[in-house]
Amino acid sequence: MNDGREEIRLVVGLGNPGSEYDGTRHNVGFMVIDRLLAAFPAGRFEEKHVAESRVFTGNFRGRSLILQKPLTFMNLSGNAVAPLVRKLGIAPEAILVISDDLDLPLGRLRLRAGGADGGHNGLKSIIAELGSASFKRLRVGIGRPKPGETVDYVLSKFEGGDAETFEAVLAASADAVRAVLTGGMSRAMNKFNAWAPPEKSETNQ
Repeated sequence: MNDGREEIRLVVGLGNPGSEYDGTRHNVGFMVIDRLLAAFPAGRFEEKHVAESRVFTGNFRGRSLILQKPLTFMNLSGNAVAPLVRKLGIAPEAILVISDDLDLPLGRLRLRAGGADGGHNGLKSIIAELGSASFKRLRVGIGRPKPGETVDYVLSKFEGGDAETFEAVLAASADAVRAVLTGGMSRAMNKFNAWAPPEKSETNQ
C-alpha cells in the first residue's frame, strides 16, 4: 500500500511576503521551508521566481522535490499554488502544505492526508483554486488568542518562553516533513501527531 512515500513532489510553506512579516506566527510555513533548505547541502536546490512564488527545485533522497513559498499574501495562496501545480502536472495528492493553526496549542503538530480548510484562509484559497482538498497538510499549532485579537496575534512574533518553545517546534516540523518524504504519511503521523516539545527545566522557567 502506498501511503505517500513516493507521492510527495511539492512542499508548500504558507506565509506573507515582506520583511515586516518575518518571524510572525502566520509565517510558520515559510520558516519551515527555510529550515529544510538550511539543512540541505549548499547548492542542492536552485531558486527561481515562478507562479508568483519563490520556488526551490532539487533532489531529496534521489527523487525530484520542489519547495514553494507563495508571494501572493496568505489569502490568495491558491493563486500561486494552482498555476505551479498545473504547469508541472502535479496531482493534489502529491502536495504537502505547511500552515499555522490557531486551534492547536503552541507545541503541537498535526499531519493530515486531506480535509476541510479549518478556517485557514490560505488553505481555503488553495482548495478553491485546485478544486480539490486532497492535498496533505502539516498544521503547526500557534495557540489561540483572546477573542477579537486574532489579526494582531497571528501577525505578532514569538517572544519569551514562546520563542524557546517555537524553536523546538520548528525543528520538529522540519523533521516531520522529512519523515513524510522518507517513510510516508502513516508512519510520520504516528510519530509527530503525538509529539510535544520537551518540558522546560525549572531553572529555565
